Amino acid sequence: MGMLSTKIASKDLLLLAQEKTFSARSELVENIADMFLSPEGRLNEHERALMNDVLLKLINSVEKSVKKDLSKRLAEIDDVSPELAAKLANETIDIAEPMLLKSGVLKDEQLIEVIRNRTEAHRMAIAIRAHVSEEVSSELIEQSSDDVVEALIRNKNAKISDLSVKYLVTESQNVDQFQEPLLNRQDLPVDLACRMYWWVSAALRRKIVLDFNMDNIQIDDAIEMATKTAIQKHDSTDGIMRTALSLARELASSGELDINFLRRCLRQEKINLFVAGLSELTGLAVEIIWRAIRERTGESLAIIAKSLDIDRDSFASLFLLIVQSRSGGRARTTGLVNSILSLYDDIKAKNAKVAVRHWQRDFGYQNAILDMRDVV
Repeated sequence: MGMLSTKIASKDLLLLAQEKTFSARSELVENIADMFLSPEGRLNEHERALMNDVLLKLINSVEKSVKKDLSKRLAEIDDVSPELAAKLANETIDIAEPMLLKSGVLKDEQLIEVIRNRTEAHRMAIAIRAHVSEEVSSELIEQSSDDVVEALIRNKNAKISDLSVKYLVTESQNVDQFQEPLLNRQDLPVDLACRMYWWVSAALRRKIVLDFNMDNIQIDDAIEMATKTAIQKHDSTDGIMRTALSLARELASSGELDINFLRRCLRQEKINLFVAGLSELTGLAVEIIWRAIRERTGESLAIIAKSLDIDRDSFASLFLLIVQSRSGGRARTTGLVNSILSLYDDIKAKNAKVAVRHWQRDFGYQNAILDMRDVV
């Protein structure tokens, strides 16, 4: 079944079309495909429409190897009919893959039909196409495995709607493989990155703090103040903590709530009062402060301290006191302190302030915090 390099004569095509053998039909398909590809073909619009129609009718009656070759050769041809492209795209994956990966004539509704009715391999090929619309992305997210969704997130040319991004961020709490590709997407909003901070690994936390450009984030002060008031009135703490919060507010109003007071609280092992004081200074819920001081690596505490413009030495002393309180003073802390101070030096104060403000305003982060009700 040799390929023709010049336009085959019409009478030869007619002879091939009249033959019912497998080989004749395969040769006819190949020669018609040549006409699409060969500069010598110079088919006009009518002839191309006719050839598309002939190929569409013959495609079911040729051998698999011919279909595979046809899919490869027509995948990058713009004037192949959408019907013919869709027919090849719905074949087994070894035939369909070139079309699914490269064909620009496939319409969204045709791709969605493939997503709904074909295999994971078909969905994977669509997920890594050079162009994926928001509608196709939404269908892939709804219908596909985690591996396919991860490939879609990694595809920088895939458009993902704001609603789908929010859904994927929420899912990333339980699906670790979504986290890193989401944080590498240029279209991930900073507020969602800040939300993810609470459940990603230490390495990804550092990426959020250091890499995200927060220069253009606009903070709505009215919302911030309303949220801070709501946090203060939120009755999620026990009697001891409510008392500590009340005292912290009194100290703040008299100007006595500062870093020196917080340091004294830790030295005197008044942890509840330390948490209440830091909560009052930052406007963060006590659950976040508890989470921050329980973390071994200290990234959250570093962000909170940086947002308050606490100097490096004061932060180091706070961190050491917290580590010692967790371990009864027995912890070997040199390497840990050096690591967190290195991060503290790299954190931009403006980024820390924006992150904290997002945490103040966003109650959704509560879902990411491990059960804190057993903290004493």
